[in-house]
Amino acid sequence: MTINLKNFLNNKVKMSKMGEFQNLKQIEGLEMSSVSADLYGNGRDDIALFYFKDGASYATAYTLNTIVSETITWNKKTDKKSVKALMVNTKNANTFTGQQGKESIDAIAKDLSKSLTIRESQSPEGIKETVKIKSLLFASTGVIGEAFPVDEIQGTIQHLVENLKTNQNKMIWLKTASSIMTTDTRPKVAFEEVKIGNKVIRIAAVAKGSGMIAPNLATMLSFIFTDADIPSDILKRHLKKVITNTFNAITVDSDTSTNDMVSIFATRKVRVNSLQNTSSEDSQKFEKALKVVCLDLAKQIVVDGEGAKKFITVKIINSNSIQKAKKIAFSIANSPLIKTAVAGEDPNWGRILMGIGKSGEKVENKKLIIKLGEFTIAENGKVSESYNEEKLKEYMKWDSIVIEVNLNQGKDFFECYTCDFTHDYIDINASYRRS
Repeated sequence: MTINLKNFLNNKVKMSKMGEFQNLKQIEGLEMSSVSADLYGNGRDDIALFYFKDGASYATAYTLNTIVSETITWNKKTDKKSVKALMVNTKNANTFTGQQGKESIDAIAKDLSKSLTIRESQSPEGIKETVKIKSLLFASTGVIGEAFPVDEIQGTIQHLVENLKTNQNKMIWLKTASSIMTTDTRPKVAFEEVKIGNKVIRIAAVAKGSGMIAPNLATMLSFIFTDADIPSDILKRHLKKVITNTFNAITVDSDTSTNDMVSIFATRKVRVNSLQNTSSEDSQKFEKALKVVCLDLAKQIVVDGEGAKKFITVKIINSNSIQKAKKIAFSIANSPLIKTAVAGEDPNWGRILMGIGKSGEKVENKKLIIKLGEFTIAENGKVSESYNEEKLKEYMKWDSIVIEVNLNQGKDFFECYTCDFTHDYIDINASYRRS
């Protein structure tokens, strides 16, 4: 395998909050590749393919935006029980592209089906069946409303199929994760193993997302792979439950994309009977591991928020309902005033009060306890007697900030994650189509 250094040697990566990457391992039954269709004009990888030779069960959650991409429209018409491949392109969202966008997916699907079928026919076992067009999924991310580059993408399909790799190591995962980035400054990967009985189940995942991030699946794509033998209906239940406090608990700028998509694929190579039931103890162990992976990726998206310098956790505790806690949490997390105060390292806690109140939820002023990190800043309906401006200013210099609001109304809670707003956010989005 040849690593495309252009994936890493660019201005976005130079600005990256890189850090250490996990050592991802192979998922049996999965093959993948990434190549350049030169959609950006700089030779970086921009097309990825995930292939399941023996098929895979799957489940997907899509954006709740009422305007969606042609890829999502296509996906909702595919075989719901098993799929053979997922193809992902960046640079172009294929949204609001009219008949041209629809016909482009049709044409690409036919070419991809043909190329994969030919590849299977060349294997030692020979061809079992034609790779059906409706067993193919697609995902797109990038600029909305521009003609879809169908010719450029079609020109890569044969190369993409020829480069499929069965053996996935850390560099292959990073190469593939890099190929789906837009304004991201770093590839996003996560991996977890869980032992069930005498068998080890693997879960590996990639994601992209940096801006246009809000609940209901953010401008983000995330693809999760496991070797567990789990049918689609069970996967769907796991995914629906897990995304509530992971991908649907993040916000960068309160904007929900037209292309959001989180999918999990199970190659069914490792059979554990107890995983066929969501209520079993083993099934819960799998779901816990899945949540670890999803939360890891969700937080990586926030850390890599466009122009972000600080990671913010908003905790609403002792609420009389989860819904109330969630509404207040996002009211705070989505406030430009609060996010810019954090960027400016200003402990302007009056803005937090504003965020609580604008949620529209009923609170009792004298019961509220507001904290920044370990510092109590407001209680009993007024500023705390222990309030120390200088200590708070020092705390606001940290890279990770925690805002905690204790409603003292019940036992429910919700936690969400966001980042600050800096001048860089404006710069990035003011020139997005030229990047």
